[in-house]
Amino acid sequence: MASLRFILCCVLVNCACATIVSHDGRAITIDGHRRVLLSGSIHYPRSTPEMWPDLIKKGKEGGLDAIETYVFWNAHEPTRRQYDFSGKLDLIRFLKTIQDEGLYGVLRIGPYACAEGFPVWLHNMPGMVFRTTNKAYMDEMQNFTTMIVDMVKKEKLFASQGGPIILAQIENEYGNIMGPYGEAGKSYIKWCANMAQALDVGVPWIMCQQNDAPQPMLNTCNGFYCDNFTPNNPNTPKMWTENWTGWFKQWGGKNPHRTTEDVAFSVARFFQRGGTFNNYYMYHGGTNFDRTAGGPYITTSYDYDAPLDEYGKFKL
Repeated sequence: MASLRFILCCVLVNCACATIVSHDGRAITIDGHRRVLLSGSIHYPRSTPEMWPDLIKKGKEGGLDAIETYVFWNAHEPTRRQYDFSGKLDLIRFLKTIQDEGLYGVLRIGPYACAEGFPVWLHNMPGMVFRTTNKAYMDEMQNFTTMIVDMVKKEKLFASQGGPIILAQIENEYGNIMGPYGEAGKSYIKWCANMAQALDVGVPWIMCQQNDAPQPMLNTCNGFYCDNFTPNNPNTPKMWTENWTGWFKQWGGKNPHRTTEDVAFSVARFFQRGGTFNNYYMYHGGTNFDRTAGGPYITTSYDYDAPLDEYGKFKL
């Protein structure tokens, strides 16, 4: 009887800690309550672990409810099956720092990320074709995605486990390039949805820029303006996963700039037209350390005209 009481006690403690994240056609719901959520992107590899607590605290002081980040396959698996989660790549430490500050997390696993790309070794695998119904690619994508989910689950960091993560993302802006893949692309995106759902993370999965996102994936908008965006399902809330505060810089190019007034107006109009989740991309852009700048002639600075500058200071 004593052991039965102990087991019941443990179940009750776990249930008390878990957060139920769902949605209806109006908003993300947390423990049954609709929420209007402000989020900001901070990419952990673009700053140092010593900076993370201050950056996240400033985000909270700035009114954020959540911190959003990509997961960087190219950084975490530089050589096939050899992983690096040390130093500024310590994803778990970053997520726990978010939790310590009492904020939610949005984990964009991808594992393709526009900022930036894939591991080089993936390109060199025989028979490899990226982001389509190609067995070599799908096996590697599933391996990495599953590993990340298992790591996060082990540390009980999904909201369903009492952690901060309320949303997870699979793929990334695939709808922008899907057309040339034809039927193979359509099959691939359905496979992505099924694979993600089978991982049973206990929170909703999102697909950004994916107008035909299979259910129960939530399709979301990225861009400078998303007030005219309409989700592809009446049970999906209107969500803006990337509100671009600026743009990346290129050597020899103009310094991109978006005014604060324009950002503020775009957010007000988005909410006025039914939006309930806005993420500033970026809230802190940081630095492309080493040789991680990505595409051609992109600078080491990833400042992105964010509210916090490259060094984590408030912009005046």
